[in-house]
Amino acid sequence: MSDLSHVDEAGSVRMVNVGDKPLSRRRAIAQAEVRMSPETTRRLHDLPKGDALATAQLAGIMAAKRTSELIPLCHPLPLSSVDVTLDVREGAVSITASAETTAQTGVEMEALTAATVAALTIYDMCKAVDKTMTIGGVRLIEKTKEAV
Repeated sequence: MSDLSHVDEAGSVRMVNVGDKPLSRRRAIAQAEVRMSPETTRRLHDLPKGDALATAQLAGIMAAKRTSELIPLCHPLPLSSVDVTLDVREGAVSITASAETTAQTGVEMEALTAATVAALTIYDMCKAVDKTMTIGGVRLIEKTKEAV
């Protein structure tokens, strides 16, 4: 258990102390995918609940900003940038989310949260017209760290 940063020697969960770490510029990119019928992809801008793509983009950005409230042991971070892009293909929407900060810990969870919540938002907005949707492929694509 000592290899897990959020678990102490006794096996209890803990928030990692990053107080002594230097500030670094950090960036993370995550992806998710929502698979759906081709007809649903054609209707994404015109659904009973409104424009799924615009709503999902905003939801992802908002979620990244609230990550520490959703994931219990995440540090609140001063995000300098969050970007959520949605690529519509025949039968799927691919979501790419990036997050950036200058802080003592990384922004992987913020990027992953943004991508996942954007996917959940698309699912929510399309569920009335498509019962076949699936969410998958949630993954961290890249993370970088450079000295300030």
